[in-house]
Amino acid sequence: MQPGRSVALLAAVFVFLASAASCRGQLANNYYAGKCGNASVETIIHDAVKARLAWDPRMVAGLLHLLFHDCFVTGCDASILLDGPNSEKTAIQNSGIFGYDHIDDIKRTLENVCSGVVSCADIIVAATRDAVAMSGGPNYQVQLGRRDGMVSQAGMASALPGPNVDIPTAINMFSQKGLNSFDMAILMGAHTVGVTHCSVIHDRLYNFNGTNKPDPAMDPMYVWILTTYACPKAQPFDNIVYLDDPSSILTVDKSYYNQILKRHGVLAVDQALGDHSATAWMVNFLGTTEFFPSMFSYALNKLAGLQVLTGTAGQIRKNCRRTN
Repeated sequence: MQPGRSVALLAAVFVFLASAASCRGQLANNYYAGKCGNASVETIIHDAVKARLAWDPRMVAGLLHLLFHDCFVTGCDASILLDGPNSEKTAIQNSGIFGYDHIDDIKRTLENVCSGVVSCADIIVAATRDAVAMSGGPNYQVQLGRRDGMVSQAGMASALPGPNVDIPTAINMFSQKGLNSFDMAILMGAHTVGVTHCSVIHDRLYNFNGTNKPDPAMDPMYVWILTTYACPKAQPFDNIVYLDDPSSILTVDKSYYNQILKRHGVLAVDQALGDHSATAWMVNFLGTTEFFPSMFSYALNKLAGLQVLTGTAGQIRKNCRRTN
């Protein structure tokens, strides 16, 4: 192994282990064993996810997006699922979220088997785990036992980092949630199945910082491809743009980091992750080694352990869209 890569590996392992002692309250492995009669809660969720991915493989992106936007705000309490004129769903930051109907379907099935037992928060976590594994990502275990929150306000979504956030600000935002910069870099790997829209990256392609030119951080050939095929001027629709290579967009893998190394980061924050001195080594490490799967599963579990409600806190909603 080359000296530079050895240093990067040691640094990654140090950061990884330094954050390993996260507290997840009263969560447990096999939490629902024996709590739903003869039915297996995790099998029901697994089968529902498998059936959905069979005709809607993009659901892995929807669930990852849903998990992050739920957990990063007030913890993993399914507050993002609550309907209301001023709920989190209505925030501009959550306008691209999809998959609510999938959670509803799973919840409905579980309620028919054992009413009032399985939380909506746990459904998000377990369904995301299954979707990741079924989409080429790691197989990993999750701890369950979360309860659902009872408050959801659009203003809460201001805690979410935006697509143009600079790296120092992003690091600070993650730090406030108990996640370090390496956790952040790993969790951004979820963009391997992510999408955005032309309107979000318009200025990067056509008017970066008011220059009437594209962002010089993006590979010129890639700019040409995006402006010619995905986001041409005067297009009538706000087209979808993949955050990873189209050949890998339905697979949870390290390809996202390789795109950044080629200067093909689509969102400003994607490319900044590979350019900033604090995180560039992380992108190189994750893109050139085979550690991403194990580290991604760890980071997802750390995210899923943020500010969870357990015991008598919160409630077990019978309908994920409203409190009991």
